[in-house]
Amino acid sequence: MSFFSSLAAVRGEARALWHLAWPMLVGQLATVGMGVADVAMTGHASAAELAAVSLGAAIWSIILVTVSGVMMAINTLVAHEVGAKQPGRIAHLVRQALWKALGVGVAACLLINLATLIFDHLYLAPEVAARASLFVHIISLGLPPFAAYRALYGYSASIDQTKPMMVISLLALLVNVGVNWLLIFGHWGLPALGGIGCAVATASCMWLMLIAMLLWVRFSPAHRATYPFTRWDWAHWTEIRAMLRLGLPIGITYFAEVSAFGAVSLLVARFGVVQISAHQIALNFASLVFMVPLSFGIGMITRVGQALGRGRPRQARFADWVGVAMALAFALLSALLITSLRHQIERAYTSDPAVR
Repeated sequence: MSFFSSLAAVRGEARALWHLAWPMLVGQLATVGMGVADVAMTGHASAAELAAVSLGAAIWSIILVTVSGVMMAINTLVAHEVGAKQPGRIAHLVRQALWKALGVGVAACLLINLATLIFDHLYLAPEVAARASLFVHIISLGLPPFAAYRALYGYSASIDQTKPMMVISLLALLVNVGVNWLLIFGHWGLPALGGIGCAVATASCMWLMLIAMLLWVRFSPAHRATYPFTRWDWAHWTEIRAMLRLGLPIGITYFAEVSAFGAVSLLVARFGVVQISAHQIALNFASLVFMVPLSFGIGMITRVGQALGRGRPRQARFADWVGVAMALAFALLSALLITSLRHQIERAYTSDPAVR
């Protein structure tokens, strides 16, 4: 293959990956944007409220990203069936993924509530520990619907339908910001709940996203051929175990990556609310930037899975390396931009001089 034909092949694969990834990127940014809005809006309430939200969000983000990884097995399985031209299997796989989501969501909800016990050992001011625990207890109610949403998300992305996630996530972000504004600061006669208002808003938006996704799948012509709710299936534990064998290593990897940063938030807690808040702002913005390579990765699952389903491993390997190169290029660019714009970023998050 000549240099020019190789370059054309790279450009073609990059375009195909970008076509898949950009709606998911917007959706991922909007989803993480809810956490950004929580931190930024609470940061303008008080440093103590921001510290409580920061500690609660540290645990929330670890569990949320882990659930996303565990549920990602459906992406691979559906993409493989699309490539193999076996659409009849897809609906059944999605139904089993939703049973899996029920178990994963409930287990995650229980786990995150148990994790609040760690606040008793961090030398926190009692009011900060109590507020952080209450934040987690309320926001945990959003984990079961989030797991089910991610099952439908993976199904839709793997049949090349990524725009629903973009639209739904943007809608949820707008609702989240609006409810935050009402509940954090107590507008329109509502009580000023501070950081607890963020938890109410985010948990509510998780349910909104699931309902919106169910409606989109129900009425979208693109989902009609593989619509998963034409019949009822009980849980098939053999298939669910197979999905867990695929999804658990991804979830554990995500857990290790995110907890490496989230755990530092808990270690910093003993140094006071200013240090907690400052660390959370840096971590929160880094998490926002990370959504770009994560979206490339989800798009790559679809490209690689479909290529393997067609029996073309070389094409799958080529798609993999193009995606890695695109993610690396963005990582270098984002590092330069964050360094250059660090003062503008800090001002967007907080008006507290010590935290800045």
